[in-house]
Amino acid sequence: MPASCPDGPCPAKAAAAGGASRIPVAIVGAGLTGMSAAFHLARAGIPCRVFEREPQPGGHVVTVEERGYRFDRTGHLLHMPGGPERDLALSWIGPSWREIERRSAIWSHGVYTRYPFQANLFGLPPAVAYECLQGFVDAHVAPPQAPARNFEEFCLAHFGRGITERFMVPYNTRLWGVGPTEMTADWCARFVPVPTLGDVLAGAVGFANRELGYNARFIYPERGIGQLSSGLAAALGSVECSRPLRRIDSAARELAFDGERVRFEVLVSTIPLPRLVELWDGASAPVRRAAARLRATHLYYLDVALRTPCGRPYHWIYVPEPRYPFHRVGCYSHFSAQMAPPGTAGLYVELSDRQEPDLASLLPAVADGLCEMGLIARREAILFARARRLDPAYVVFDHACRGAIDSIRPFLAAQRILSCGRYGGWDYSSMADALASGREAAAQAAALLGGAQDQDGDAT
Repeated sequence: MPASCPDGPCPAKAAAAGGASRIPVAIVGAGLTGMSAAFHLARAGIPCRVFEREPQPGGHVVTVEERGYRFDRTGHLLHMPGGPERDLALSWIGPSWREIERRSAIWSHGVYTRYPFQANLFGLPPAVAYECLQGFVDAHVAPPQAPARNFEEFCLAHFGRGITERFMVPYNTRLWGVGPTEMTADWCARFVPVPTLGDVLAGAVGFANRELGYNARFIYPERGIGQLSSGLAAALGSVECSRPLRRIDSAARELAFDGERVRFEVLVSTIPLPRLVELWDGASAPVRRAAARLRATHLYYLDVALRTPCGRPYHWIYVPEPRYPFHRVGCYSHFSAQMAPPGTAGLYVELSDRQEPDLASLLPAVADGLCEMGLIARREAILFARARRLDPAYVVFDHACRGAIDSIRPFLAAQRILSCGRYGGWDYSSMADALASGREAAAQAAALLGGAQDQDGDAT
């Protein structure tokens, strides 16, 4: 790939007709998926260019520093088993990383219980624990039901009414910003542990002997998750930042940037799928209507610098009760001591309200909640807090989602557009999935270019 040109178009490009630059593969978006695709294309000897609208690569996988505290964009943790994919990711991170066993909990009814809630009822008030256990047993012995029509029905069928009403509905409503009846269960097979009856009985009496869920162990760079994306960008040697895409000319197959047009054979897009359709000037009315039906939510959160250590040892904590203004709290400095100065701590606090926070009025309520949870001893333990926004944060798997995507996919295939990653593929996925999605997109792009070469005699 060509050298990086962060301040404008690179002049050392072969010009196509009409003054446009020309490249076999153009990649829009330099998050993990886009950069992974570029890395694997380079390995295959296929030229490409990577364009990123932000001043730095990484997407949501970045780390910022202020006054000796390091903050990610909430909890971004790498869950990867052994094998070549893991080895490659670790080579990008470098030697300073840790593999960590999860310490996670739920704060509800004034007590901490182990994660996941549905398999760890021990410690709850007896009446609550009984209600949840009885509901699980009732669901377990119930005759077969019709397939769940929404996420709430999925929870009732698998966990029973007590667990559903005490945790699943309130927590997921706060997390997603929509009610569970609005959502299907398409997203949750891997991300919501479904315990056995034995798991639930053991967890109800404090005898749980195994960790459930895909995230029981994770890898974390010592200086923040941004080490992963910055290491990957360095391996590429070329990411063109501050390059917002203005329009896609479908007839010429050109990307329009400020000051440059780039002609491509294959487009790899990791930008949100509705935005891709909006930019493609040749998208039909049905495709545009389908894209308009896709929904995603944003998230506001606080990065909080503490003067003191965090008062509980957990990596992250789920908070389902609506009386708190937040639904999840994590501790960066429990991932790595290098995330905060010695004797202090850094937290992320995910807010449930989708309105822009008024920090002056919100922070006292957040501080009081952290005091109740034993994370800080008094309000004054907070040195400073910064309000941040993730947009988009979560794809909403509502009842229109699957049909809309199925309507858009034939259009993408016909145009040789590979829309991939969490937002390009419109999926709920992990960082490991993002890296794999980029690798798969590179293989698909190579296959498409091979087909073009067979047909036209020239892949570029």
